[in-house]
Amino acid sequence: MIKVSAIIPIYGVEAFIERCARKLFGQTLQDVEFIFVDDATPDNSIALLEKVIEEFPGRKAQTRILHHPVNRGLPAARNTGLAAAQGEYIYHCDSDDWPETSMLEKLYIAAKDRDADIAYCDFYLSFEKNERYMSNPRYETADDLLRKGFLRGQMKYNVWNKMVRRTLYSDNGIVFPEGHPMGEDMTMIQLASVADKVAYVPEALYHYVKLNEGAYSNSYSQKKLDDIRFNVDRTVAFLQNRFGEKLEKDVSLFKLSIKLPFLISDDKNMYRLWEAWYPEADRFADADSGLPLRTRLLQKMAAKGQWWYVKLYYKVVYKFIYGVIYK
Repeated sequence: MIKVSAIIPIYGVEAFIERCARKLFGQTLQDVEFIFVDDATPDNSIALLEKVIEEFPGRKAQTRILHHPVNRGLPAARNTGLAAAQGEYIYHCDSDDWPETSMLEKLYIAAKDRDADIAYCDFYLSFEKNERYMSNPRYETADDLLRKGFLRGQMKYNVWNKMVRRTLYSDNGIVFPEGHPMGEDMTMIQLASVADKVAYVPEALYHYVKLNEGAYSNSYSQKKLDDIRFNVDRTVAFLQNRFGEKLEKDVSLFKLSIKLPFLISDDKNMYRLWEAWYPEADRFADADSGLPLRTRLLQKMAAKGQWWYVKLYYKVVYKFIYGVIYK
């Protein structure tokens, strides 16, 4: 029996793929299939991967490399892996990051112990010279993971620190949004909405590489913004089709969390975007007691059009405190 299918998209990662592959092949869990998806990468990533495969002869029969003839993007690569996967659980790993070698075993054991549909863990933000431990809340039900975690912004919906029962995808027709890579991990929200039990491993088992710390306003093109809108609307439609208006408040808080980064700026164009995106959610700007008071106040002042406060917040909190004191 294949316990876990690990799906790893590859595009332009020749500087990282060897480390990632060695950590994957070194997993303490043995019953794993490794599905690497070559998304028409233009560099030497595949040759380097093949070299590492030869270092782990015991994993060779468990490994497949699937090829896209043309570049189709990250969501399509994940879907190609999903279509080929046979494992009981699915795990997505980004090829510029790396997992701890015990990650798959610990997540799998936690999932089996609770008969969980989704198992998740903490992770590290890995910078060039140091790492930051990122902890997650413990949720006992998928409903709490969905509403308190993902929709209310208490927890990130990244795919790479979570293991998901494969039938959640297949039985519910859930795939990643091909052609819309920015925000594609919102697919995890759909999966949580059809899950029952969840399991949490309170240990950082994944290293998420974050080398580009550019500002939101400097790093998002119109295409990326359009992708985010597409994926938010896609997610909201899925939830409304499943729950009707039962999650109205939670969905509104999700919309607020999506546009919150527009306020972490002193760019008036970002402020205009905040006003234009999902204004129907603004009445919930101070409604989530689980958020820090300063975040709720920031949203409330934006909803009132008090842009002087938003700009002051950015200069004091991000430019001075984070940019100078904690740098």
